[in-house]
Amino acid sequence: MISFTMVEFPTASARGSAEFFGAVFGWAATPYGPEYTDVDCGGGVSLGFQQDRAEAPAGPLAVIQVNDLEATRNAVLEAGGTITVEAFDFPGGRRFHFREPGGNELAAWTPTGH
Repeated sequence: MISFTMVEFPTASARGSAEFFGAVFGWAATPYGPEYTDVDCGGGVSLGFQQDRAEAPAGPLAVIQVNDLEATRNAVLEAGGTITVEAFDFPGGRRFHFREPGGNELAAWTPTGH
């Protein structure tokens, strides 16, 4: 399965951003520490709010779920993309970030156990 599953945003307040979307749309939030909160939008799509400036993306970061992280990494490089953040583990999976030739940064991830 390859599908768009998340957009991660830099934020000055992970809790404040999550509370806003909860109040407006009724979406539930799951905090992963004081500086990161995931908001479930339903349908397998979520918003992530990263407050830690050292880890926050420069702008919205689209995240795509893939079947094979290493094969996707190789395909990114072969197609002329660059790796901006090497693969790392996080609660629920593993991901890496890349920049496509037009300059946009995205991420690819696989759930734990894939």
